Amino acid sequence: MDSVLIVVSVLLLLGLVLVAMRDGDRRREDGRQLRRRLALIERRLQHVVDHLGVAEPDADMPDVVRRLEEGDKIQAIKAYRDATGAGLAEAKDAVESMARQRGL
Repeated sequence: MDSVLIVVSVLLLLGLVLVAMRDGDRRREDGRQLRRRLALIERRLQHVVDHLGVAEPDADMPDVVRRLEEGDKIQAIKAYRDATGAGLAEAKDAVESMARQRGL
């Protein structure tokens, strides 16, 4: 009787672990889908901004502008990330856009 109870308990515990793992996988996939959708929205918004010719104000980021003018794009990207909290890809795109607008 004790061995049957142990086997049932182990099987029950194993089932709970499998359910928890499946939920974690689903959450990771949901997160990936959200990140993909957000990236798509950001790209579309950037296309609209570029099409309209809207320039980002540089007054908030003098260090970024200075680094760009010195030709140090990597440090400009780091400064942009520090100033805005943006991710690497977003910061790189923004700094490259700023450089294009300045003809650098």
